[in-house]
Amino acid sequence: MKRGKKAEAAEPASGDEDNETATPKKAKKGKEPEPPILYEDHPDVTAAADGREANMKITSWNVDGLRAWVKKKGLEWVREEAPDVLCLQETKCNEKSLPAEITSMPEFPHKYWLSAEKDGYSGVAMLCKTEPINVTYGIGKEEHDKEGRVITAEFPAFFLVTTYVPNSGKGLVRLEYRKTWDADLQAYLLGLEESKPVVMCGDLNVAHQEIDLKNPKGNKKNAGFTVEEREAFTALLAAGFTDSFRHRYPEQANAYSFWTYMMNSRSKNVGWRLDYFLLSEGLMPGLCDSKIRNQAMGSDHCPITLFLVV
Repeated sequence: MKRGKKAEAAEPASGDEDNETATPKKAKKGKEPEPPILYEDHPDVTAAADGREANMKITSWNVDGLRAWVKKKGLEWVREEAPDVLCLQETKCNEKSLPAEITSMPEFPHKYWLSAEKDGYSGVAMLCKTEPINVTYGIGKEEHDKEGRVITAEFPAFFLVTTYVPNSGKGLVRLEYRKTWDADLQAYLLGLEESKPVVMCGDLNVAHQEIDLKNPKGNKKNAGFTVEEREAFTALLAAGFTDSFRHRYPEQANAYSFWTYMMNSRSKNVGWRLDYFLLSEGLMPGLCDSKIRNQAMGSDHCPITLFLVV
C-alpha cells in the first residue's frame, strides 16, 4: 500500500494467509496518544428468553498453529471454559504431528481432525464430549476440500459446522477464489438445512459491518472488508442465518476477535471481529448468549463461546 499524507498504515496479519489491518495514525508530536477503548465482556447469560437453561456450550478458536497454541497454555483456558464442543481453526498440523497434550484429553473422548494437503497450512478440528451421530469432512468440492477447511458433525437436533474461511490475501490475490468459496459454502449450508438446523462457527475472515473493525475507512480495499466479502456475508444472513453476537449485542462497538501481532494492536484494541457463530432461524429461540472471550491469550485470535438450548 502506498503511504501518502492521508493514508493509514496497513500491517499484515500473522498466519499462512495475509490479511491487512489498518492501524491508527501516529499521534502528532507533543500530544499524548488516546487511551485504547477496550471491550469488557458482559456476564454470561445461560438461559433463553423463555427461561430454559442452556444445554449446549460450544467454543470456537482460531489457534494460529496448534502446537504453538498448546505451548502457550491454550488447553488450560479450554479446561476452565469447559465447553461441550471445542472447534479449532488454522491448526497447521497433520494428525501425525498432533501434540500428545491434546490427543489424550479425557474431557473430549471424540476428536476429529482435518488437515490440508499442504503441510503447515490451514486445518480444522472438532473435539466433542458426546459422540455425534455422524461426522463429515469438506463440502464436496475438491478445489476447496484439499485445503482442509470444514468439519461437519450431526447431532440429534442440529448440524455443527466449523470452518476456516479462505483469506482473500494481500493485494486480494485470492478474492475471485474467495467469491466462489462463499457461494459454494452457502449452498452447502442450505443443503444441510433441508434436514435439520445448522450452527456454523469459525474464522470467517470478514468483518461484516463498520462496527466490526477498528478502522473501516482504511480497510475498504483490504482482505476481510471488501465489498464482495461483506456482500457474501449479507447474502448468507438473508438466506436465513443469524449472526448470534450481533443479534444479542446490536450496538456493541470495540468487540473484536482478531488483532495483528504488529504495532501492539491487541493492547490498543485495534482489531477485527472475524470469528462468528451463525445460527439457523429455527435455533434462535434457544439462543442464550454469544461471547467474545477477548482476555484469553495464546493466538492472534481469541476464542468465542455460544450458549444454546437445543
